Amino acid sequence: MATSSDTSDPNVKSRRPAESAFKQQRLPAWQPILTAGTVLPTFFVIGIAFIPVGIGLLYFSDEVKEHVIDYTHCMKEDENITCADYIKQNFMAACTCRLEFNLTEDFKGDVYFYYGLSNYYQNHRRYVKSRDDNQLLGRLSMTPSTDCEPFAYADVDGKRKPVAPCGAIANSLFNDTLTVQSLEPIRQYADVPVLRTGIAWDSDKSIKFRNPSGDLQTAFANFSKPVNWRVNVWELDPENPDNNGFQNEDLIVWMRTAALPTFRKLYRRVDHSKEGYFNGLAKGAYMLSVEYNYPVTDFDGTKSFVISTTSLLGGKNPFLGVAYVVVGTLCLLLGIVLLVIHVRCSKSTTEMINVNPRTPYS
Repeated sequence: MATSSDTSDPNVKSRRPAESAFKQQRLPAWQPILTAGTVLPTFFVIGIAFIPVGIGLLYFSDEVKEHVIDYTHCMKEDENITCADYIKQNFMAACTCRLEFNLTEDFKGDVYFYYGLSNYYQNHRRYVKSRDDNQLLGRLSMTPSTDCEPFAYADVDGKRKPVAPCGAIANSLFNDTLTVQSLEPIRQYADVPVLRTGIAWDSDKSIKFRNPSGDLQTAFANFSKPVNWRVNVWELDPENPDNNGFQNEDLIVWMRTAALPTFRKLYRRVDHSKEGYFNGLAKGAYMLSVEYNYPVTDFDGTKSFVISTTSLLGGKNPFLGVAYVVVGTLCLLLGIVLLVIHVRCSKSTTEMINVNPRTPYS
């Protein structure tokens, strides 16, 4: 405990805050007085504004056409076993299944194909970190980032080689092949034409992912493909050499991790420059052919194929519209209830401001 001599000593530093309006808490302050005249209009304004916005959002969401096919347990072609069980028993073996479906209405405008996964936690901290961004920029190194462990190196013919692309995200790349075939004679039973490019964010492709200079096969000669991949990184798109390596858009889409355990990722765009598909995807009978490679049943996940159009606000998502309508309705109801209470039971603002200790309680 400090003595009086200590406190009077000018060499002893005082802990008293500086003599300023801010530190001595003498700044002018404004305290709002919430009255019925300010609160009730706020409720009514929010209600009147939110309900039309919500109805508009629901309208645009309903404009989106969508067809979902769950193919998690589809049967292997010509055999009495699911593809999920078959690939579990035969690692890296090919399994094909086919599912017929019918579109009951025309899908007008731009049509997109998505794949959907559930119970898949791409947002796990270690999974999200498991990548080497320098490597993905084309700066190949024989010592990948330690964040990629245990998917940084692989044994190839008795030699330990660095993996490119390394990490858990790249190693778990979605590798089912999904093809849609028209069963209508007018289209001669042809595959629906699709585009493998234009599915990734432009910013990702131009900034975050770059290929090393020179021939890709030569550049990756001293590197191994990820353990779970069937092809090398320079062979991801044999039909389009520019869509190989780290610039492959399927890889770029997959590397943008999802925030929730149930998600969809863009797989293909329907090529509307082809005859018969200028205006979208016509109603009728179709068949989904699946080269089933990706296991999900071990963690109780599911896989689905989604055909969808878009609206001015994007894909189908009624949640935001419902939320706006619910909040707007609640505000209107609260405003009406509080208005009734105010009219029947309120006192004037002057009476509330002039309350003093002698004011009778009632």
